[in-house]
Amino acid sequence: MTRIGLPDNLGQLTFAVPKGRILDEALPVMARAGVEPAADFHDPKSRALAFGTTRPDMRIIRVRAFDVATFVAHGAAQVGIVGSDVIEEFDYADLYAPVDLGIGLCRLSVARLASDTDEAASVSHLRVATKYPSLTRRHFEAAGVQAECVKLNGAMELAPSLGLARQIVDLVSTGTTLRENGLVETATILEISARLIVNRTALKTDRRVAALVDAFRRDVEDRSAAA
Repeated sequence: MTRIGLPDNLGQLTFAVPKGRILDEALPVMARAGVEPAADFHDPKSRALAFGTTRPDMRIIRVRAFDVATFVAHGAAQVGIVGSDVIEEFDYADLYAPVDLGIGLCRLSVARLASDTDEAASVSHLRVATKYPSLTRRHFEAAGVQAECVKLNGAMELAPSLGLARQIVDLVSTGTTLRENGLVETATILEISARLIVNRTALKTDRRVAALVDAFRRDVEDRSAAA
């Protein structure tokens, strides 16, 4: 059955957005690009994961940041917004990130206890707590160190003091949480910003995806010109 208001050969677009830190900054950018969620998206009591938009041909799904990349890479969503940390961690071949949105700025850093003064560079094996095992291994391999990654999804800062791992790799914005837990940064792996991501096949076959890329790119250009 043909969807009302849609061309016969096109279905509904799915736009994936991440829960958490990026979303508040992303919503105004999305609105300027013509992507506005329905009112129930903003209902704090709602447990729904999929929402309508002001466009009849588009819905929004709100999922974990790592899942945004997976949905888009596999074509379950055609467009999304996610941090460049997630893009680099998964390195999906079918994922394309055409627009740096200039929001969600932070960094992926290595940290350890301030009291840990032993020279870590002299070791050949190191246990590291992180939710970024691929990026972590690549970083330490470049220094000739084998990183044994302990996967954690939160409370990363506790790992060194409790003896779970000597170092951590995690997102850092101001560094306050590290300092409050007795940790210091020792290296920056990646400077991070939020990106518009699209499924490569959808970009080639659905003109609406290309139009969205153009709309988000114009917004970035307008903000740069006004700065």
